[in-house]
Formats: sequence, structure tokens, C-alpha cells
Amino acid sequence: MRDLAGMWQFWAGLSALFAALTAILGKLGVNQLPPDFATLLRSCVIVLVLAAMVSATGQWRPLSEVPPRAALFLVLSALATGASWIAYFRALKLGDAARVAPIDKLSVVIVAILGASLLGERLSGLNWLGVGLIAAGAVLVAL
Repeated sequence: MRDLAGMWQFWAGLSALFAALTAILGKLGVNQLPPDFATLLRSCVIVLVLAAMVSATGQWRPLSEVPPRAALFLVLSALATGASWIAYFRALKLGDAARVAPIDKLSVVIVAILGASLLGERLSGLNWLGVGLIAAGAVLVAL
């Protein structure tokens, strides 16, 4: 297990698993609540869990130690996350989880495009084929 914890593939797999559970459990929860309120409740739980994790692992840092550039990008990332969660829960309120989640996963396609164009990341032809198949698959599942 120690070896797995150091592999990005392990954590990416867990992320996919938990994202799937987010869709199913979120759909069950948002059925009886307004989507923005449901997002607020879930966000509060996330803050509490993360605070406990940061405390338990000794990762607390004074805000004065956060480089301004890192702070700017983290704030922008937080705003993007919040907007994503709001849109996702509204979509779950209105649509089937099995159709909403694949459209949400078009983020994989967008990340590949932005990673290549803004971050200079290189994807092979085979990688781009995979990105195209993800896009096609998401559209087909959502139809």
C-alpha cells in the first residue's frame, strides 16, 4: 500500500471512484433540496474533513507563508471549483446522473487542450485519439 500511495495513478483512480460516488450520492441528496443549498451543505462537510486532515498531518501554515502567485491561482481555482459544483448540482437536480456525469467529464478534454496550449504539456497522437474518444463517448452517453 505504501508504494501505491506514492503513485499518481492510484490517487487518480480514487478520484474517479469518488467522483462517481459524488454523482450518485449527490443526485439522491439534491432530489429533496435546492441545489445551491445542497452544494453549501456538502462544502461545509468538505471544509471540516480537510481541516481535520490538515491538522492530523501537521500541514497548517501561516497565510503569510503562501506566495502571492500561488494564492492568486488557488483563489481562482476555488472560484472555478465553486462554479463547477453549483452548475453540477443544478444539472443533477434537472437531469439523470448517468447523463450529467459524462458531460461533466468533458473537463478531461478541456484540460488536455488547455494543458497543451497553456502549460506546454505534450500529448502523443495516441493520447489525442483517447481525448477524442472521451469527447465522443461523453456526447453519446448524454444523448
